[in-house]
Amino acid sequence: MITRFFFDTEFIDDGKTIELISIAVVSHYGEFYAVNQDCDLSRADEWVQKNVVAKLPVQGSPAWMTKAEIRDRLKRFIQRRQPPYEFWAYFADYDWIVFCQLFGKMLDLPHGFPHYCCDLKQEMRRQNIPREHLPPIVDEHNALSDARWVKRVFDGGVGHEWVERVGG
Repeated sequence: MITRFFFDTEFIDDGKTIELISIAVVSHYGEFYAVNQDCDLSRADEWVQKNVVAKLPVQGSPAWMTKAEIRDRLKRFIQRRQPPYEFWAYFADYDWIVFCQLFGKMLDLPHGFPHYCCDLKQEMRRQNIPREHLPPIVDEHNALSDARWVKRVFDGGVGHEWVERVGG
């Protein structure tokens, strides 16, 4: 049985690097949320400051962790279940890069982690489902709220055709 994880990240993108600000991963078995205390938030542009940084929990709260702590706790969270694993995100390209970089190079991903993730946006396009037909995101650009939304949309129907097609 495939264990599905739905995730989102918030990050600083300067055109050369992608730096993790926060990450959330949700499944039918629980939730993981962390803010990267190693991130230099002063590098964030005005849009990221207003739409992402302003929504972060107060510094010093338990969600704030070093990047190494995020990596280790996230790995434990996922590996509580047995592989195979499937990861889903919305507009997943940069999210997946930032996720993989927690572990180093993509080849450094823990045993059982796939080297790709599924993109909810691509699946919506394939099924011709416009975003307007989906529920609104409660607190957009908050990684935990966005990850919950990805799971809700998948569970609400977008993922069902996918599951039937691939037999998961």
